[in-house]
Amino acid sequence: MSTAAGSTADGGSTPPVLELRGATARFGSVAALSSVDLALRGGQVTCLLGENGSGKSTLVGVLSGMRRLSEGELLLDGRPARFRSPRQARAAGIATVWQDLAIAPLMSVWRNFFLGAEPTRGPRPLRRLDVARAQQVTTTAMAGVGVVGLDPDQPASALQAGERQSLAIARALHFGARVLVLDEPTAPMTVAQRALVLQSVVAAREAGLAVVFVTHSPQYAHLVGDRFVLLGGGRVAGDLTAEDVDVHDLTRLVAGGDELSRLTEALRSARPGH
Repeated sequence: MSTAAGSTADGGSTPPVLELRGATARFGSVAALSSVDLALRGGQVTCLLGENGSGKSTLVGVLSGMRRLSEGELLLDGRPARFRSPRQARAAGIATVWQDLAIAPLMSVWRNFFLGAEPTRGPRPLRRLDVARAQQVTTTAMAGVGVVGLDPDQPASALQAGERQSLAIARALHFGARVLVLDEPTAPMTVAQRALVLQSVVAAREAGLAVVFVTHSPQYAHLVGDRFVLLGGGRVAGDLTAEDVDVHDLTRLVAGGDELSRLTEALRSARPGH
């Protein structure tokens, strides 16, 4: 798997856009995350894998401004940051596409694309909605992530599951996101719909975004991932590149349970050059 231009297999040539250092998040006395280090770099897809209860949702919550750290640091462009809400995270350029992606089903696709940021035209105080511009921008942005032949006036409820995810990704790209967090959708998808989501992930990487792709599937992860961070019990049990593991290795790791750390070290030892 080749990495994006400007990055290397280990990502060391590009400073992180967003970084966690020693991140710990507790719910009462239970540590959902414990001393997690994670560096997210532009032009790189970091796949986050792990069993249910491994800490993936908590980590997504921290990155998106939904959860606060109990200990550790969140750094944006190398400077300490604290997001008190998802709105603050979005304002900092962090776009999260949630599992249970919400749309306004009776509103048009272009209305869902802009969601209160619609383009207008004409002098004040007579400015009015520029519908033609909104439709054109929506169609172009959706084509950029692989959804072609779209009628922007159709209700959003007519979109298939993969197209809805692509709509959210296209919107993030258009509005200048720097980090894209894609929480694995729970809606059933066909292979073609999943391929569309993966194509959108690749489009975000090529646009220079730092992408976090949360998934249960090592097969899909290996198709688009540059790095694979495996969580177990709220800790990083493995941090590997696409050159460290093939899809079969990654499948073994994800299924490894308590043996995850040992398997990771064994794979690293077998490939000392990486």
